[in-house]
Amino acid sequence: MANSFKNAKIDLTTTNATVLYTCPNATTAVFKSILASEDSGNADTITATLTSGSSVFSLFKVKAVSANATVELLTAPLVVQENEIIKVTAATANRLHVVASLLEVS
Repeated sequence: MANSFKNAKIDLTTTNATVLYTCPNATTAVFKSILASEDSGNADTITATLTSGSSVFSLFKVKAVSANATVELLTAPLVVQENEIIKVTAATANRLHVVASLLEVS
């Protein structure tokens, strides 16, 4: 088994659900942190989901992010299995950055 520390990052430039991370085949990922940072000086909200096959599970539903602030979305590790997808959605375009820290085990 190989262990590899990684990060996934995205600038949410639209209000569409945007892929933050897709877990590769034969791999399990353990998320240690998902940070959402507001950089426009205006409060906003973020929604995060986990897609597994055709099922979509809500991780955070309309989580508030204060103006010029950073919010840690996780309070415990999140396990993501192969082919599962983490998506994030901003309420307003061009306000939020998201950075995730994770360990891939393959």
